[in-house]
Formats: sequence, C-alpha cells, structure tokens
Amino acid sequence: MTANVISLDGLKVASRDDLSKAIEDKGCESSACGSSDGPSDMAPEIWEKVKDHPCYSEEAHHYFARMHVAVAPACNIQCNYCNRKYDCANESRPGVVSERLDPEQAARKVIAVANEVPQLSVLGIAGPGDSAYDWRKTKETFDLVYKQLPDIKLCLSTNGLALPDHVDDLLEMNIDHVTLTINMIDPEVGTKIYPWIFYQHKRHTGLEASKILHERQMQSLDLLAERGILVKVNSVMIPGINDKHLLEVNKVVKEKGAFLHNIMPLISAPEHGTVFGLEGQRGPTAAELKELQDACAGGANLMRHCRQCRADAVGLLGEDRGQEFTMDLVPEEVSYDPAKREAYREWVAGERMDRRAAAEVAKGETTATVAEDAKAMLVAVATKGGGRINQHFGHATEFQVFEVDADGVRFVTHRRADNYCVGGYGEDDKLDEVIRTLEGVPVILCAKIGDCPREALEAAGIEAIDDYAFDYIETAVSAVFRARNGLPAEEAVSA
Repeated sequence: MTANVISLDGLKVASRDDLSKAIEDKGCESSACGSSDGPSDMAPEIWEKVKDHPCYSEEAHHYFARMHVAVAPACNIQCNYCNRKYDCANESRPGVVSERLDPEQAARKVIAVANEVPQLSVLGIAGPGDSAYDWRKTKETFDLVYKQLPDIKLCLSTNGLALPDHVDDLLEMNIDHVTLTINMIDPEVGTKIYPWIFYQHKRHTGLEASKILHERQMQSLDLLAERGILVKVNSVMIPGINDKHLLEVNKVVKEKGAFLHNIMPLISAPEHGTVFGLEGQRGPTAAELKELQDACAGGANLMRHCRQCRADAVGLLGEDRGQEFTMDLVPEEVSYDPAKREAYREWVAGERMDRRAAAEVAKGETTATVAEDAKAMLVAVATKGGGRINQHFGHATEFQVFEVDADGVRFVTHRRADNYCVGGYGEDDKLDEVIRTLEGVPVILCAKIGDCPREALEAAGIEAIDDYAFDYIETAVSAVFRARNGLPAEEAVSA
C-alpha cells in the first residue's frame, strides 16, 4: 500500500523516514512528538523536566523506571484506606514494604540499582509514612543520593500537612517534582476519609482535622506553584464518598497550577486490614473509573497510567524488581558507573523519534481511510515496555488499554491480571480472571498466544491477535482499527 501524504505543520511527507527527518529538522516542536502531551504542548523547560519521568509523561513510562526507597515510616494522618505493612512481599499497593531503610542503606541501594537498571531515571520517597513529616530521613537520603547521582530526578510524595514547612528546602535540594494526595476540598467529605491528623503536637479529629488538612493542602499547592515545582495530585476514588466530589477537586487543582491529576481506584480488600476494607467499602469498577476520568475533560490533565506503587517499588511502571535488590543482595561497597544509563538514554532518543514518526504515519492513514464518525474501539496490549507489543499473553501481569478512532490512538488505562501461564502451563481459573479483567475490550494484541487461551477468549467475545509481534503499539492498534472498519487487513498494515 502506498502511504498517504501527511501534513506536518505545513510540511508534506509521504513516509515514516521522511516524517522522522521532518520532526528532527523542526527540533521536535510539532504535535507529532507524542501520542499524549509532548514537547509541542508545553514550555521547553517543562518538557525537559517530564520527558524522562515515567509518572509525569505517558510516553516516558514505556521507557523509564522509577525507584522508591522506604526511609520515611512515620505518618501524621490516618486514612481509612491505608494500612502500612512491613515485611510484605505479596501485596502491591501504596504503604507496603519489605524492608525499611536508613538513609545510608537507601543511598547504597540506589547506586546498586542504577548500575543494573539502565532505565532508572527517578528516585522517589513515598513513605511508607509521609515523606514531608519524616523530613530528616527524607532530606538526608536525597542529599546522599544527589552527591553521587546528580543526573537522577528526585521526587517525594506527601499528604501536604507538613509540606509548607519544607517547601524552600525543596529548591535547595533540586527537587522539582512533588506528588500531593488530595481526596477532598470539602472538609465534610474529609471526615469520612480521615479519622484523625497530628498537627502542631496535637491530635485533631472530625471536622476540625479535615479543615486543617484541607487548608494545609491548598497552601502546599500555592507554595509549590509559586516556586515552579511540578505537582501531581493523587486522589483516591471512593464510591459513595468522594467519587462525584472529585470533579470539583479536579477543577480546583487545575486552577492552582497542578501539572497532573491522578484519580486512582480505592484498593479495599478485607485482607489488607484497612478500615474501608473491613467495613466492606467497595472500590470503583474500571468502567466507573473511566467515566469519572472522562467527565474531568477540560479540567486538570489526567494521569491514566498510574500503577499505585509500593513504597519500595523498583523498575518500570507495571513491574516490580524490588526483590532483586534487597539489602542482603546489595554489595557493601558500591560505586556508580554511568555508562549503561548513558547508552540507554541515547538508544531511547532514537527509538522515540522512530516511534513518533510511525504513529503519525499510522494516524494519517487512518484519517484517510476511516470515516470520521467511526465508533471508537478499545484494544488491550501485552507489553514489557518500549512502546512495543513484546509480551506473551501468558506472561502478562497487566494489560495496557488504548482507545483508537479516526483521530488516532490514545492510552486510557491499564488492567491488572495475574499471570495466566505458570511454569509453562495455563491455569483455567486464572484465565477466567483475565477474561473478566478484559471485559468491554474486544481485541487484545500480544507477541504470542496458545490455541487454548485464544479459543477461550474468542468464546468470550475477545479477539486475540499475535500478528503484530514487536511492532509499535500505535501502528498495530491503528491497523486493527482500519481492518475492522472495512479496509482489507493486508492493506491496513502501516507502510
């Protein structure tokens, strides 16, 4: 098939190679630079801060890894959805850790991970308590790491209650990313989420506690915005308590300059031991979460690729290699060797350029061949990262879900699933769980799939396709969409 001519801000290009060169010549200033927000959507200094940060850039999360160190166990509030657990390797949720570290141990561990995981670009402190409340340990850890790895981004996550006391320290420490958890802007709503807070050497409860927390969180937002520090606001969606209210939260945090708003589903299994879990408070369904996220259109930009990481997570989003780097496996003496990370960044720069060009070609072909009013379609993808379809169906612990229509391909969410394949053999009960996980998604793309799971998926109304193994996600999803909208499959494949 001859590729359609594509317009790139006035430039006419006819192939992936031509488009790639056009993007390069334009200094990556066009909207072709990313499937979501990219360098054309923000000031250069902002793009420089987020381009390699997997939590702040949907594109970056395909290529770059984060690391959390559990050095801040103390917390100054109690949340009904939280139960901080220590020495737990089997739960994947915030507040859970296998090892608590002191700052010296944490710095040694970071160096060891940086030497072995070239994708590492970000170090965060997310507890297991509150990083701004347990400030001495947080600051000492960041100071030790920055002296040895000045090229790593530093982040902290906090509830905001203690943060105003330390905002000026953040600039001195070269911290330019902060995640702030805000679940309400109405203190009445907060009384259903927070039993108590500890502020100015005193425990506060009820409406008084919620008012103080709300005021301090709004103050934190203002202070961070004034200093040019990027803020990602996390909100936990709790059906019947704050689900409708989060629309107002989204508007307010946008007005106050938040860079991203991450609306996360409540995790409330009884075995976690949280108040909500023990009371039977349910979390939202995938459809309810997407409906709320879609309703926030026009408000703060949404982060849809969050994995609700443990407080000691290591690796790409969606994977956790923390058990590979427990302190008994970390050498007593470590020195940083930047060679692997430097080489990896060079590779990513080229790969990103090619992927963006391929995605733009696919978008142009789709626009030219599919009716503008064609119904949008969801497609699940099994991927290990790199923006490619590169994972066996049976090895996937999650599926990334993309939405495609005549306007292009967009990441919308991920859906967690247990490994179907165990020891080389599929387990039927786990396959049933995967099918439930993929409800409402008619197509899944993977690198390979066996006949039995393919047939089971087909019986459930899900088409499994492994014809696009190792292709870019956007080009494969676009090809499937074109094929489903009347274009012969052999012609739907991108040039």
